[in-house]
Amino acid sequence: MNKEDFFIKIREFYESSLVHKISAFVGFTLIMTSLIASQNFFFQNIIENGISKRDIIAQKTLTVEDVKRTEQRKKEVAQKVEPVLTPAEDDFIKTNLQTFQNSVTQIRKKDVADSVKVEELNVLFDISDNYKREFVVNFLLKADEQSVHEAFDKAMLTLSNILRAGITEHDYEKDSMDKIIQNHMVSNVSKRQVTVIKALLEQVIVPNLVVDDFATEIERKNAQNSVKPYEVVFQKGDKILFEGEPVTRLKRDALRQAGYNVYELNWQGLAAIYVIVFIGTLLFLAYMKYFEKDFLKPRYLSILASLSVLLVLIAVLLPIGFSPYILPIPAFLIIAAIFTKPRIAFVSFVMLLSVMTVGFQYDIQYTTTFLVLSLLSIVAISQIRYAERVDLIKTGFYIGVAGLLIVLSIYMLEKCLIDVSNVLIIKNCAFIFFNSLVCSIVASGSLPLFESTFKIITPYGLAELGDHNQKLLKRLQMDAPGTYHHSLMVSNLCEAAAEAIGADPILARVGALYHDIGKLKRPLFFVENQSYFLIENPHNKFTPRISKMIITSHTKDGIDYAKEYKLPQVIQNFILQHHGEGLASYFYNQAIKEEGLENVKEEQFRYPGPKPNMKETAILMIADAVESAVRSLKNPTPDEIDAMIDKIIIERLNDGQLSDSPLTLKDIKTIAATFSRILRGMQHNRIKYENLPEEFQKNAMPAKLLDADLENKIKQLEGDGGDENA
Repeated sequence: MNKEDFFIKIREFYESSLVHKISAFVGFTLIMTSLIASQNFFFQNIIENGISKRDIIAQKTLTVEDVKRTEQRKKEVAQKVEPVLTPAEDDFIKTNLQTFQNSVTQIRKKDVADSVKVEELNVLFDISDNYKREFVVNFLLKADEQSVHEAFDKAMLTLSNILRAGITEHDYEKDSMDKIIQNHMVSNVSKRQVTVIKALLEQVIVPNLVVDDFATEIERKNAQNSVKPYEVVFQKGDKILFEGEPVTRLKRDALRQAGYNVYELNWQGLAAIYVIVFIGTLLFLAYMKYFEKDFLKPRYLSILASLSVLLVLIAVLLPIGFSPYILPIPAFLIIAAIFTKPRIAFVSFVMLLSVMTVGFQYDIQYTTTFLVLSLLSIVAISQIRYAERVDLIKTGFYIGVAGLLIVLSIYMLEKCLIDVSNVLIIKNCAFIFFNSLVCSIVASGSLPLFESTFKIITPYGLAELGDHNQKLLKRLQMDAPGTYHHSLMVSNLCEAAAEAIGADPILARVGALYHDIGKLKRPLFFVENQSYFLIENPHNKFTPRISKMIITSHTKDGIDYAKEYKLPQVIQNFILQHHGEGLASYFYNQAIKEEGLENVKEEQFRYPGPKPNMKETAILMIADAVESAVRSLKNPTPDEIDAMIDKIIIERLNDGQLSDSPLTLKDIKTIAATFSRILRGMQHNRIKYENLPEEFQKNAMPAKLLDADLENKIKQLEGDGGDENA
């Protein structure tokens, strides 16, 4: 590969579409990262290595929680919470005493020497005091049966009292066990029995109250939650930081509440912000690719990117301490929704809000408010009918009311937990309401600017183009009145059909009004204008091929006029596509008669195209042909109208002219039914004016359906004999 070829390859690479897309993506993410990170530079101008470089004074009263002292207080309170005890099973303890009694009884009944019995009883008792052990063993061995039985019964009663009160691990210590037994001893017990009962119970008693770790943890959590935050108040004019003072967590929180972005900017922080922006942008593009592919075009992405950059720039320039409720978020949503779709506007804002919340450290209150308000805004915007621009102002008012209610609800909830200033509540409610109202006014005024910049036509722009006082339409009305009237009829058909199948009725109507403006160049060569000017058909003097060139060139001429009058591209599509690649059949058949079939090719008599690729332009193709054909019929019946509509649709389908359009067979059926209904109304039979009285009598209209003025006019016409001037 030589040097010249190498540079050609390099140039082709840089001019490729993929490189442009990647460059735009990287450029947008870098701009957004730079804007978001720029707030951190201001913080670094006042803090260096954790030390304040100057005095910072509070511009308003700040109430800041000292998190460190609050956490320390919570730990202290949690440590003071006593463990929660739960009772264990008591039956096995009483069973042990019963088993002990049975063992003593069996030893007493044995027919062995007393020394053997003493030895066996010593094994049962674990008593360190030898004197006490000998006393208890001697009592159990030599006392009468009734005394021993009575001692065990009283021991059982005492044990029941002890277990009922409960024994903990702490109580189980030997130093306090004697005292516990003494406190719960039954009455009428002799000193000798007391010693025996204590010895018996010491052998069987175990703790019956155990610590419930889960319940104890809950009690400690509850105790911690009951601790009120330790707050430090900085009055307006107080110094938050002194020059040279270390920036503690408390001081950082105070700076954050004062409106400072307290991220310390470094390469790690920049990379983190870029990753967040990168992921958010990538997710939005993925959504567009899989769900809104029609809007994945440079002009739509450009306007969304511009709006995003503009909103972030305003957020960066917002003075320290100002409420985020004055950010023009409603304007972003309104403009984005009008130029694209409400759903696209909502998804793009959610992604942008996520990035801004992290980058600007917005409080959860603001994030929640903006998220809920954006959803309500999209619902309100989707209901706009675009009849008048004042509808946009009304929508802004509704958004403002919704925002006011959301903010008020959040503050009312906060008042249940902390004290919130009523002045702050009123101020932020006013901010969100008037912000939404002003944003709707700003959005309404800026729409033409965005339309001209990004070459996107909005419903409002379409409504302006549809005004019959537009210069081009006025010119069409004066120079080609037949074409103008035809365009009006076709626009009515297109609007009704588009609305019936869920297409854009405004776009269909306006596109139909302009579809034949190319005929302005040679209006007298088109039959609908010849009858108006009462001239002979000039095509009689030309060959079919020349006539075909004149007729089919009106699409190209129309584009020239569209560019001269700066019509948007979407309207130019109607001009180019309304004939598609259809055949100029009249001149084609004439050419066959004059030249012979073998000398004439269809391709030579077809329109240049392209075929319709939108629902609206496909509707126009059918409506244009149907209106002309039905108008050529003399007093057509409904069946004749239906037959003509079906014939034209079948011809277009068989010719493949609708192959590129997104119309379904169901849509075509609906379009045909809509055309039939409207054309029947246009082609209704008219009665002769001079026979008007007879016609009224013949139809015998009930008097109650006529007002007095109309009855008087009818009587006057009858008296004058149907004079035109009556």
